[in-house]
Amino acid sequence: MTKTPRFLPDVADTPRRIEILAFADVQLLDVAGPLQVFATANDLAAPGRPPYAPRLVAARDGRVRSSAGLDLAGEPLPPADRPLDTLLVAGGRGVTDAAAGDLPGWIAARAPRARRVASVCTGAFLLGAAGLLDGRRAVTHWTHCAELARRYPNIRVEPDPIFIRDGAVWTSAGVTAGIDLALALVEADLGRAAALAVARHLVVFLKRPGGQAQFSTVLALQVLSPEAGAARFEPLHAWIAEHLAEELTVARLAEVAGMSPRGFARHYRAATGLTPARALERLRVEAARGLLAETALPVKRVAERCGFGSEETLRRSFFRHVAVTPAAYRGRFRARGEGAPEREASQD
Repeated sequence: MTKTPRFLPDVADTPRRIEILAFADVQLLDVAGPLQVFATANDLAAPGRPPYAPRLVAARDGRVRSSAGLDLAGEPLPPADRPLDTLLVAGGRGVTDAAAGDLPGWIAARAPRARRVASVCTGAFLLGAAGLLDGRRAVTHWTHCAELARRYPNIRVEPDPIFIRDGAVWTSAGVTAGIDLALALVEADLGRAAALAVARHLVVFLKRPGGQAQFSTVLALQVLSPEAGAARFEPLHAWIAEHLAEELTVARLAEVAGMSPRGFARHYRAATGLTPARALERLRVEAARGLLAETALPVKRVAERCGFGSEETLRRSFFRHVAVTPAAYRGRFRARGEGAPEREASQD
């Protein structure tokens, strides 16, 4: 085995103390992913000059069982007033129980002693319970964004980014996004070249292309809702899904909803935070994602079926919402083997 090359710049004599907070039924990768990033940064540093001192901390004796069944041995929660550089809160299916206990209080007391605070995946719920996300932009796993927005209405939840930095508080999307977040922390500390060296060593993107919207299979209009009235339009959304290829004007949508065009446009935007046109575009992009992943239909045919009219219109809308091209999305998520495009017996 070859010797590990050294890439990272010299750092201060005292490594940055990073505490990764875990709890019962924590998501293993939420802990292991960021921990390995910081450990690799240490491996690539000059001998005897590690930039980080990562620690796993947990309530009681520091021992917790992850949701994967693996026991993790960390340190007991340190005193709230002990200085540290970074407090990073993991997520997992045990986060609801953790948020109902003493951890939010400890986090709220510990955070002022940290230079920055971060969460991975549903760890954002613990930061929310501690009041650290009030008035801030934040993200969590795409399946939990709507719930985070409902539970903590003072948080500006954005469902697509892989991670968000709002001042000294960072949040990330789900599971492996904790690696992206940790690499961003390394880049902020040590520079792009150092973070790129760590990413290359771990065989991951320094900044992966696209947002987490490319992994979502549902369109959660409620995430952007300023009030809890979006559900009233769910029957309309179901009808739209069956008529995407048709010309869908505001007047026609209003007729289906049983409202006047002016009243429909006003109430729809109040309930979803979107204009009817913008919501229709999102629904069409969602349908296009399904066809791109599940069929071999030519992109032109996908555009026609989803009501885009042309490949170029589909491409622009798709990139605006998913941050990758239709072709790139199909290349990543196509479930079937390569082959000739499917033929539509009823139309071709």
